[in-house]
Amino acid sequence: MSPQLIPNINFPQPFPALWATAFGEDEFGLWMELTVQDVSQRFRWLEAGAFKMGSTEYPNETPHDVTLSHGYWLADTACTQAMWLAVMGNNPAYFKEDINQPVERVSWEDVQEFLITLNQIPDVYARLPTEAEWEYACRAGTTSAFSFGDNITSEQVNYDGNYPYEGAEIGLFREKTIAVKSLPPNAWGLYEMHGNVWEWCADWYDEYPNKAVTDPAGAANSAARVLRGGSWLNCAKSTRSASRNFYWPVHRYNGIGFRLALGQTDQ
Repeated sequence: MSPQLIPNINFPQPFPALWATAFGEDEFGLWMELTVQDVSQRFRWLEAGAFKMGSTEYPNETPHDVTLSHGYWLADTACTQAMWLAVMGNNPAYFKEDINQPVERVSWEDVQEFLITLNQIPDVYARLPTEAEWEYACRAGTTSAFSFGDNITSEQVNYDGNYPYEGAEIGLFREKTIAVKSLPPNAWGLYEMHGNVWEWCADWYDEYPNKAVTDPAGAANSAARVLRGGSWLNCAKSTRSASRNFYWPVHRYNGIGFRLALGQTDQ
C-alpha cells in the first residue's frame, strides 16, 4: 500500500548534506550516510504524509489520524555498537558477539549524551524520532499488524518464537540480539523495526488523543519515555507496528536500544 504522501513539502535541503560521506537514490528513495571514525550509518528520507496511528488491540493504542507535515531522515538500522564506540569511546552492550549488533543497555538519558556528542559535527541535528515518526516509518504505508502483513515469522523478525501471533507456527527463539540488516527491510528500506531491540523515542509516555493531530510530540511531561518495536525477548504481539511500551529515562536493559533521526536545518 502506498503512503498518503503530501507532495513537494520540505524536500530535503540541502541534498546532499555537507556532512554526507555518500548519498544516492535507490528503490527505497533518497539516502545519505553519516560517517564517524570510519563507521557509517545510512539514513532514509521519509516524506511528509498522513496515516492511521494505533490499533484496536489495546486501550493505550487508540486509533487516530496523524499528519506529519515535515519529511525527515531516519536511520535504516538501530544504532550499532560500532557507532556508539566511534562516538562515545565505550561499549555498554551485553551482547557483544558482533560489533554490528545494536547497542543496548543504554538509557534514554545516555542517548541524550550520545546526541550531544554526535551533534558536535556541524549541521547534523541528530535526535530521537517522535513516537508518531517512529510508527509512520515502521508501517511504511501499511495498515496491517506488521509491516510484513497480518503475521510474521522468525525469518522476518527477531522475537521469542515460542509465542507467535494469533495462531502462527512456533518459530525460533534466538535468545539474543542479532547484527543489524540480518533480516529483510520493510517497504521503505528500514531494517528490524520489529523486534531485536526496543527503541527509545523522544516522547514522554501518555495516552493517545481521541482526535486527529498534526506533528504530535507526546505529553508535555510524564514519568516515563516511550519505547517502540519490541525486542528479541518479547512475544510476537509486542513487536506489532502499533505496540507501545515505556520505561523510566534512567533505565538500562539488554533489550533496549535506539534509532537515530535527523532534524531539518529549517526547523
